[in-house]
Amino acid sequence: NYSTRISMIRSWNGYTPNIHPDAFISEFAYVVGNVEIGPGSSVWPGTVIRGDVGKIVIGKNTCIQDNSTVHSDGRGAVIGDNVVMGHRVLCHADKVGDSVVIGNGAVLNGGTTEVGDFSLIASGAVLRENAKVPPYTFMVGVPAEVKGMVSEDQVSRFKLNAEHYVELGQQYKAEEKLNSQTEA
Repeated sequence: NYSTRISMIRSWNGYTPNIHPDAFISEFAYVVGNVEIGPGSSVWPGTVIRGDVGKIVIGKNTCIQDNSTVHSDGRGAVIGDNVVMGHRVLCHADKVGDSVVIGNGAVLNGGTTEVGDFSLIASGAVLRENAKVPPYTFMVGVPAEVKGMVSEDQVSRFKLNAEHYVELGQQYKAEEKLNSQTEA
C-alpha cells in the first residue's frame, strides 16, 4: 500500500540525507545520515548508503543497483556523475570518478581508494585498500589488476547504460506517484 509507505531514509547524529527531488530511491533502500544524492540518480532495493561516519556525496544520474553498500570512514566519499554501480557492490572507496562502471559483486576496499573517470571495474573484482585506478582503466580479478584500457566504444556504452537507469528511475517515480494517487 503506497499510502502507508515506510520510509527507510533517516537522520543520524544531526544529519538528514539531502536527496534531490528528481532522484529515485526505492522504498526498500536504506539511506541514513550525512548523504547527498544528485538529480536523476537512482538507488535500488536492498541498497544501504550509510553516512554515519563520513559524508557520502553521490552525483547526478548515478545508479546504485540492488543490494549494494556504500559506506566510508571519517574522510567521506564522493561517487561521481553518470556512475553505474552494479548489483551487490561493496563500495568503501573515497572517490569514484565520473562515468565509471562497477560490475556486479565487485568490492572496492577502503583506505584512500580512488577510481578514475571512465574506468571499468569488472564483476567480482576486488580492489585492495588504498588502490589508485587511473582514468580509462579496466580492472579485473582478485586482487584486481589492470587488464587494459577502456575504449571509446565502451565509453559510449557506459553513457547509454547510465541514461537507461536515469529513464528507468523516472519511470519508477512516475508509477509510484500514480499508485499513490490511485490509492488515496
